[in-house]
Amino acid sequence: MTTLTQVSAPVFAQGLKGLLGVLTKAQAHVEAKGLDPASLIQARLFPDMFPFARQVNLACEFAKGAVARLSGDEVPAWDDPEPTFEALKARVEKTIAFLKEADAAKIDGQEDRDITLVRRGVESVVKAQPYLLEQALPNFYFHLTTAYALLRHNGVEVGKKDFLGTA
Repeated sequence: MTTLTQVSAPVFAQGLKGLLGVLTKAQAHVEAKGLDPASLIQARLFPDMFPFARQVNLACEFAKGAVARLSGDEVPAWDDPEPTFEALKARVEKTIAFLKEADAAKIDGQEDRDITLVRRGVESVVKAQPYLLEQALPNFYFHLTTAYALLRHNGVEVGKKDFLGTA
């Protein structure tokens, strides 16, 4: 039987490991080409979309938020880092460390736990398993994929292995 812990913390950590790798490649790309780091850090696919740095932060937020909520804990509040490659990598590393501390005893068997979400001032309650599978994971992968796509679109040489964290 697959548990909530197996489908959450290590899955998020693997995705963030890939993100850490593409951040490293992006920083090297900027340095090798003599570019302003802001050209990637503030890059957007379209003017009304969040920039790259926000995509990174949101991927981290969905990962830590999901694991905290599944554990029945308060979601830790972290300030968004300065928009630098170093700060973004530190944020990803901090999130991975948080995920590694996930307590399976507090998560597993809690598929029917009520999860209270507040979005734009509106509160809703969902069960833990649908929250993870239908909201947290899709949102995490949306922001992870968008961050990757922004770098690829801007010439950073990354591939599927980088995205998967297996390069």
